[in-house]
Amino acid sequence: MSPQEVLALLERRGAMLSGHFLLSSGLHSDRFIQKFRIFEDPPTAEAVGSALADRLRASNPQLVVSAAVGGIIPGYVVAKGLGVHDIFVEKEGGVPALRRGFSIAPGQRVAVIEDVMTTGKSVAEVIDVVRRAGGELVAIGAVVKRGKPSLPLPVTALLDLPLNDYTADDCPLCKSGLPISDPGSRRTA
Repeated sequence: MSPQEVLALLERRGAMLSGHFLLSSGLHSDRFIQKFRIFEDPPTAEAVGSALADRLRASNPQLVVSAAVGGIIPGYVVAKGLGVHDIFVEKEGGVPALRRGFSIAPGQRVAVIEDVMTTGKSVAEVIDVVRRAGGELVAIGAVVKRGKPSLPLPVTALLDLPLNDYTADDCPLCKSGLPISDPGSRRTA
Protein backbone atom coordinates (compact mmCIF):
# COMPACT_ATOMS: atom_id res chain seq x y z
CA MET A 1 0.00 0.00 0.00
CA SER A 2 1.61 3.23 -1.16
CA PRO A 3 1.42 6.52 0.79
CA GLN A 4 -0.92 7.85 -1.90
CA GLU A 5 -3.20 4.83 -1.45
CA VAL A 6 -3.25 5.35 2.34
CA LEU A 7 -4.13 9.04 1.93
CA ALA A 8 -6.87 8.17 -0.58
CA LEU A 9 -8.20 5.54 1.83
CA LEU A 10 -8.32 8.06 4.70
CA GLU A 11 -10.17 10.54 2.50
CA ARG A 12 -12.56 7.94 1.07
CA ARG A 13 -13.45 6.65 4.56
CA GLY A 14 -14.08 10.20 5.85
CA ALA A 15 -11.14 10.06 8.27
CA MET A 16 -9.57 13.41 7.30
CA LEU A 17 -11.39 16.08 9.29
CA SER A 18 -10.96 19.85 9.07
CA GLY A 19 -11.69 22.33 11.85
CA HIS A 20 -10.05 23.19 15.19
CA PHE A 21 -8.93 20.17 17.20
CA LEU A 22 -7.23 19.43 20.50
CA LEU A 23 -4.89 16.50 19.82
CA SER A 24 -4.00 13.82 22.36
CA SER A 25 -0.54 15.43 22.50
CA GLY A 26 -2.08 18.66 23.81
CA LEU A 27 -1.30 20.48 20.56
CA HIS A 28 -3.97 22.16 18.45
CA SER A 29 -4.45 21.48 14.74
CA ASP A 30 -6.65 22.42 11.82
CA ARG A 31 -6.72 18.74 10.73
CA PHE A 32 -7.61 15.57 12.61
CA ILE A 33 -7.29 12.00 11.43
CA GLN A 34 -10.20 9.96 12.78
CA LYS A 35 -8.43 6.62 12.40
CA PHE A 36 -11.40 4.62 13.65
CA ARG A 37 -13.06 5.38 10.31
CA ILE A 38 -10.59 2.97 8.69
CA PHE A 39 -10.54 0.48 11.57
CA GLU A 40 -14.34 0.15 11.77
CA ASP A 41 -14.27 -1.86 8.53
CA PRO A 42 -12.56 -5.25 9.08
CA PRO A 43 -11.30 -5.77 5.48
CA THR A 44 -9.85 -2.24 5.43
CA ALA A 45 -8.29 -2.69 8.87
CA GLU A 46 -6.71 -5.97 7.81
CA ALA A 47 -5.35 -4.47 4.57
CA VAL A 48 -3.74 -1.60 6.51
CA GLY A 49 -2.36 -3.99 9.14
CA SER A 50 -0.98 -6.33 6.50
CA ALA A 51 0.73 -3.45 4.68
CA LEU A 52 2.40 -2.22 7.88
CA ALA A 53 3.34 -5.79 8.85
CA ASP A 54 5.06 -6.22 5.48
CA ARG A 55 7.20 -3.14 6.18
CA LEU A 56 8.15 -4.37 9.66
CA ARG A 57 8.76 -8.04 8.83
CA ALA A 58 12.53 -7.67 8.33
CA SER A 59 12.94 -6.58 11.97
CA ASN A 60 11.64 -10.04 12.96
CA PRO A 61 9.45 -9.07 15.93
CA GLN A 62 8.14 -11.82 18.19
CA LEU A 63 5.46 -9.65 19.80
CA VAL A 64 3.47 -6.51 18.99
CA VAL A 65 2.71 -4.03 21.77
CA SER A 66 0.49 -0.96 21.45
CA ALA A 67 -1.23 1.58 23.69
CA ALA A 68 -4.88 1.40 24.69
CA VAL A 69 -7.27 2.62 23.35
CA GLY A 70 -6.28 3.86 19.90
CA GLY A 71 -3.51 1.36 19.25
CA ILE A 72 -5.40 -1.83 20.10
CA ILE A 73 -6.93 -2.50 16.67
CA PRO A 74 -3.84 -1.42 14.66
CA GLY A 75 -1.66 -3.54 16.94
CA TYR A 76 -3.91 -6.55 16.46
CA VAL A 77 -4.08 -6.35 12.66
CA VAL A 78 -0.29 -5.83 12.39
CA ALA A 79 0.32 -8.80 14.72
CA LYS A 80 -2.04 -10.89 12.61
CA GLY A 81 -0.09 -9.93 9.50
CA LEU A 82 3.19 -10.86 11.21
CA GLY A 83 1.82 -14.08 12.72
CA VAL A 84 2.76 -13.06 16.28
CA HIS A 85 0.91 -12.27 19.50
CA ASP A 86 -0.40 -8.81 20.32
CA ILE A 87 -0.76 -7.16 23.72
CA PHE A 88 -1.45 -3.63 24.85
CA VAL A 89 -0.41 -1.23 27.56
CA GLU A 90 -3.04 0.64 29.55
CA LYS A 91 -3.00 3.02 32.47
CA GLU A 92 -3.27 1.75 36.01
CA GLY A 93 -3.53 4.57 38.52
CA GLY A 94 -2.44 6.95 35.75
CA VAL A 95 0.73 4.95 35.02
CA PRO A 96 1.19 2.92 31.80
CA ALA A 97 1.43 -0.78 32.65
CA LEU A 98 0.89 -4.32 31.43
CA ARG A 99 -2.41 -5.60 32.82
CA ARG A 100 -4.84 -8.46 32.12
CA GLY A 101 -2.08 -11.05 32.60
CA PHE A 102 -0.03 -9.67 29.69
CA SER A 103 3.73 -10.15 29.89
CA ILE A 104 6.87 -9.65 27.86
CA ALA A 105 9.64 -12.23 28.15
CA PRO A 106 13.15 -10.92 28.79
CA GLY A 107 14.87 -10.49 25.42
CA GLN A 108 11.62 -10.87 23.46
CA ARG A 109 11.78 -8.89 20.20
CA VAL A 110 9.03 -6.25 20.25
CA ALA A 111 7.46 -4.00 17.63
CA VAL A 112 5.54 -1.06 19.08
CA ILE A 113 2.57 -0.01 16.94
CA GLU A 114 0.62 3.27 16.90
CA ASP A 115 -2.31 4.46 14.83
CA VAL A 116 -1.57 8.16 14.27
CA MET A 117 1.64 9.57 15.74
CA THR A 118 2.29 13.26 16.38
CA THR A 119 4.75 13.73 19.26
CA GLY A 120 5.30 10.05 20.03
CA LYS A 121 4.31 10.42 23.70
CA SER A 122 2.10 7.31 23.77
CA VAL A 123 4.76 5.29 21.97
CA ALA A 124 7.47 6.49 24.38
CA GLU A 125 5.28 5.34 27.29
CA VAL A 126 4.84 1.92 25.68
CA ILE A 127 8.58 1.65 24.98
CA ASP A 128 9.28 2.39 28.65
CA VAL A 129 6.97 -0.46 29.69
CA VAL A 130 8.61 -2.80 27.14
CA ARG A 131 12.10 -1.98 28.40
CA ARG A 132 11.15 -2.30 32.08
CA ALA A 133 9.81 -5.77 31.27
CA GLY A 134 13.12 -6.70 29.60
CA GLY A 135 11.83 -6.69 26.02
CA GLU A 136 14.05 -5.73 23.09
CA LEU A 137 12.60 -2.91 20.98
CA VAL A 138 13.21 -3.84 17.32
CA ALA A 139 10.67 -1.68 15.43
CA ILE A 140 8.25 1.22 15.76
CA GLY A 141 5.37 1.31 13.30
CA ALA A 142 2.52 3.73 12.66
CA VAL A 143 -0.27 3.96 10.17
CA VAL A 144 0.26 7.74 9.92
CA LYS A 145 3.16 9.83 11.19
CA ARG A 146 2.02 13.45 11.27
CA GLY A 147 4.84 14.88 13.41
CA LYS A 148 8.54 14.44 14.08
CA PRO A 149 8.70 12.30 17.20
CA SER A 150 11.97 11.84 19.05
CA LEU A 151 12.15 8.09 19.64
CA PRO A 152 14.98 5.54 19.97
CA LEU A 153 14.34 4.00 16.52
CA PRO A 154 13.07 5.45 13.24
CA VAL A 155 9.31 5.21 12.77
CA THR A 156 8.11 3.04 9.90
CA ALA A 157 4.85 4.62 8.73
CA LEU A 158 2.51 3.85 5.87
CA LEU A 159 1.99 7.59 5.46
CA ASP A 160 4.23 10.48 6.53
CA LEU A 161 1.83 13.42 6.56
CA PRO A 162 3.12 16.62 8.19
CA LEU A 163 0.16 18.73 9.28
CA ASN A 164 -0.14 22.11 11.00
CA ASP A 165 0.14 21.77 14.78
CA TYR A 166 0.20 24.64 17.28
CA THR A 167 0.66 25.18 20.99
CA ALA A 168 -2.41 26.72 22.61
CA ASP A 169 -0.59 30.05 22.97
CA ASP A 170 0.37 30.18 19.28
CA CYS A 171 -2.82 28.74 17.78
CA PRO A 172 -4.28 31.01 15.07
CA LEU A 173 -7.56 29.08 15.32
CA CYS A 174 -7.91 30.01 19.00
CA LYS A 175 -7.04 33.62 18.18
CA SER A 176 -9.77 33.69 15.52
CA GLY A 177 -12.31 32.41 18.07
CA LEU A 178 -13.02 29.10 16.30
CA PRO A 179 -14.45 26.62 18.87
CA ILE A 180 -12.19 23.65 19.62
CA SER A 181 -13.17 19.98 19.43
CA ASP A 182 -11.53 17.20 21.48
CA PRO A 183 -12.08 13.99 19.49
CA GLY A 184 -9.09 12.04 20.91
CA SER A 185 -8.94 9.24 23.46
CA ARG A 186 -5.90 10.00 25.66
CA ARG A 187 -7.88 11.98 28.23
CA THR A 188 -10.72 9.45 28.33
CA ALA A 189 -8.66 6.27 28.53
